[in-house]
Amino acid sequence: MHSNDSDAPHPPRGRVLAAARERFLTAGSVDSNEVRGTIAASWWRSKSWKVDADHVHLAYARDPNLETPLVLGAAPVLKRLQEQVSDEPVSVILTDAAGLVLDRRTGDRRLERHLDRVQLAPGFSYAEQFVGTNGIGTALEGRQATGVFGHEHYAEGLEEFGCFGVPVRHPVSGRLLGVLDLTCWSRDASPLLSALAKTTAEHIERELTTMTGLREFALFEEYLRACRRSRGIVFALNNDVVMMNDHARQALTAADQAALLATAVEAMMGKKRVMIDTDLPSGANVRMSCAPVHTPSGPAGGVVRVRFTGTTARPQPDTPAFRPMLPGLVGSSAVWQRALEQVRTHYRAGEWITLHGEAGTGKLALLRAVYRHHEPAGRFHVLDAAEATDSTTFLTGVREELRQSGGALVLQHIDRLPPDRARALTDLLRRYQRIHQRRHAAGQAEERLWVTATHCSPGHDQDLADLLRVFPAAMEVPPLRHHIEDMAELVPFLLAKLTSPTSLTCSPAAMRLLMRATWPGNVAQLRKILSAVVQHRRSGVMEASDLPPECQTVSRRVLSPLESLERDAIVRSLIDAKGNRSRAARALGVSRATIYRKIHDYGIDLPQ
Repeated sequence: MHSNDSDAPHPPRGRVLAAARERFLTAGSVDSNEVRGTIAASWWRSKSWKVDADHVHLAYARDPNLETPLVLGAAPVLKRLQEQVSDEPVSVILTDAAGLVLDRRTGDRRLERHLDRVQLAPGFSYAEQFVGTNGIGTALEGRQATGVFGHEHYAEGLEEFGCFGVPVRHPVSGRLLGVLDLTCWSRDASPLLSALAKTTAEHIERELTTMTGLREFALFEEYLRACRRSRGIVFALNNDVVMMNDHARQALTAADQAALLATAVEAMMGKKRVMIDTDLPSGANVRMSCAPVHTPSGPAGGVVRVRFTGTTARPQPDTPAFRPMLPGLVGSSAVWQRALEQVRTHYRAGEWITLHGEAGTGKLALLRAVYRHHEPAGRFHVLDAAEATDSTTFLTGVREELRQSGGALVLQHIDRLPPDRARALTDLLRRYQRIHQRRHAAGQAEERLWVTATHCSPGHDQDLADLLRVFPAAMEVPPLRHHIEDMAELVPFLLAKLTSPTSLTCSPAAMRLLMRATWPGNVAQLRKILSAVVQHRRSGVMEASDLPPECQTVSRRVLSPLESLERDAIVRSLIDAKGNRSRAARALGVSRATIYRKIHDYGIDLPQ
């Protein structure tokens, strides 16, 4: 119970723990028999962030946003809890996802004064990188309910407190919204603190579920009303939902859609309808009417109407420019650059990290590029659990790599390991970490191996979940459809790798088709399609007709093999007939009504 119980309400032996903390701060060593694993890991993170251990001094954020769904949804729950514990020395605290305190309710004056003294108050952030180990920041880092008591706190002045933090998540998207924290005197902490905090967080999430349903229903009603009144482009959005009518999907490229959405998000910050004139990436000029939607429980999002006002001629280069950010990578979208910067941050901190996401998103390429940027000649080794002849061979390879000093090791497809091998890998990596920590504590400096891993599954399997906990950091690599605007750089970059930098370029019509697709296979699927194209067109301009049938459709569902063959036949016939549906129907031996129905069913939309 003691070494791995992250939410234990009472770590025993306070004096022993105080001595262990002192030893860690002076000698950098931790005894796993005296300090829980969750706390030890947090101490190491706190040290790497250079958190001051002798005092708490934080920057103050003036006027934090208190109109968020989290604050509004939590308010009635916190009020009820405050009434229940009004006679107890317990403080009820709510923070956002960055650890910034948004609400604090304390009935005990002495406890309140002590909390003010250590700045555990609205406007201050208790994220780990500022305060070190504590119930709020450590719960955010671990993404799980966490108790921190007495001398387990990293900073002095907090050892008098016992606190238990529980993450609060969005009921639909699962996104981390913040933390519900209960703080009391360390001597008064009990298992009831854990149960009460978890129950309160669940009540907040239930309240958010009700609010989300009401807000999104209100948004949907306004969206339908706008669609009935307008034959033009209409879309609605909030933090979790985007609705767009057929006109918008047909008239706008993916890049134009992304630009409009980004502009709309900024416009929705206010409470009044605004009119905005803007230029789109395609060169079109539009006027946007952005109308926020409000409900009694807070903002629900907004509805946007768009009409074209003209077109600005923009020179189109023969070859769209691409700017490799790191070796082997391109893409300048905010989503992709944020993923890149996250990996770079963890590499610079020397933190092990796992990357997860859909197949083909570029997880391995991202890790390789970051490492090669910092260590062009360093040793970068990949062990693929999916390609190993057997899982024993894979573990043997890992064991040999861990004996090396320095470099980078990527454990690919770890979700493919059988349960017993996943457990064995977990033990192997933990053993390596303990040995390295002991050597570091003894002053035996050595270059540490940067170990990373990739997987597709979310890690609900217990053995995989245990393995993932060995890595202090984790992040998701976004699918291509979430940064489709990078297609303008990806396509010429991949074509240059498949042919030569100036041999084959992409026409605007072909680019529009590529940017309209949903890409379930992500960048790997794009590379496969372009590889097929260069088999029959090595130079010149790649036109829309050069692309395979799967790029000529907007699939609304996954097609069976037979349906895929039928779709491909229809697309080829339409291309041969130069878009004439009657001629294509005659060539296929079907009626015009049949081919019209199939075109609609398969989402076939050939460029004119």
